[in-house]
Amino acid sequence: MPELLDEVHWCLENTPTKFILCGSSARKLRHGAANLLGGRAWRFELFPFTTSEIGDTDLGRVLNHGLIPRHYLDDRPERALLAYVADYIDQEIRSEALTRNVPGFARFLDAAALSHGELINFANIGRDCGVSSKTVREYYQILEDTLLGHRLEPWRRSRNRRLIETAKFYLFDPGVVRALKGMPSIQPRTDEFGRAFEHFLIEEVRAHLSYREKHLPLSFWRTSTGLEVDLLVGRIDAAVEFKATEEVRPQHLKGLVALMEDQKVGHAFVVSLDPAPRKMGDILVLPWREFCRRLWADEIV
Repeated sequence: MPELLDEVHWCLENTPTKFILCGSSARKLRHGAANLLGGRAWRFELFPFTTSEIGDTDLGRVLNHGLIPRHYLDDRPERALLAYVADYIDQEIRSEALTRNVPGFARFLDAAALSHGELINFANIGRDCGVSSKTVREYYQILEDTLLGHRLEPWRRSRNRRLIETAKFYLFDPGVVRALKGMPSIQPRTDEFGRAFEHFLIEEVRAHLSYREKHLPLSFWRTSTGLEVDLLVGRIDAAVEFKATEEVRPQHLKGLVALMEDQKVGHAFVVSLDPAPRKMGDILVLPWREFCRRLWADEIV
């Protein structure tokens, strides 16, 4: 981050052109309400805290508070999280007139949070919030345009297996997901903990690739029979499975093993709560802190 800010400062001081520094109204900027100065404007995206910035990261705090700096540092973040969600709807959606059906969009946000990190089903979500599947697609696009979330596309090339071709959708911060779900506390050894653990680390990888300017696509791999790998980086330069367990066992490797039989994989990892790194065949099991350390040391991708 310091080197990125230094580069921005240098440009501001030495480049005879106009710079647009913006935080809100990202959709308006993207859709042409500003002169983007093709070829002369650079885009930098600022993410919430990363483990490289925090240092000694508290996992329970990450999953319950999220990583927006104010929320992570607040001992009681509930009020701030709820206000953040309310302000998003009021300032970005209502004031920017991104949709006329604000109540419908609010219901959509609730439904999107409940299906967070799962395969997107436009028809089911539309029924849940009383709008058409076409409108749901438009609502997801609003979330992407306002930088509140992103799609994770499926890997579509396979030699021997039939693959799922439906994308997943992730919001940008675990705390925001928790707020939209009604603020239930995320406890260890629960399914919700596992989902939040995976989400946190996917966003960590996204931030790393962006800050390091590594233009590698992210995807996931899932077969029609349910075998899955949570995250593929680039052309499978790295394949990563996230398991919120204190002891990774052979049954946790089924997806990675199947992927490695079907595709050429650069490096395969399971990121877990294990106390120490270890090898299981060609797969490296890493404690999540060690994975993050190696990620920011450019040892993963």
